[in-house]
Amino acid sequence: MVRLALNGRPDFFVDEREVMRTDPCYTVDTLSELRAELGAQRPLCLILGGDAFLQLHTWHEWKRLFGLAHIVVLQRAGGLPLGNAMNHADAALQAEYRARLAPSSLALHEAPAGTICVADMPALEISASDIRRRCAAGKNIRYLLPDSVADYINSHELYRTC
Repeated sequence: MVRLALNGRPDFFVDEREVMRTDPCYTVDTLSELRAELGAQRPLCLILGGDAFLQLHTWHEWKRLFGLAHIVVLQRAGGLPLGNAMNHADAALQAEYRARLAPSSLALHEAPAGTICVADMPALEISASDIRRRCAAGKNIRYLLPDSVADYINSHELYRTC
């Protein structure tokens, strides 16, 4: 479905390394492999939602991530701003946030890794959970995702209840 969604968008590519792994899969390992393939100077970004970022300190070797990529945190419109949420976050994560927060997204072009950039997501009320619920209820999912993906889900009767 990701391949279908990205069809015709040459700036994106599907990387299957995590799906094909048979051993435990950690983001730090994936980014290490990507960094080795792309070179030390090419900027690389790991995009996370705000909720995932607030749990980053629980990830395997999480501090190494900053040496491998920039962390771009997407905030949902209408949600608690990340800056406010950080007041209740893990102390080590708070320290990294304060030390690495970029004043703008321009910083993502100035270095290959190491900054945290916060960006607002468009105010779209679309979620994977909602799409799965709609499918299970037999509701229309058009306009919530690319037509090619909606067609695939419908033709394969995915997320339907038995």
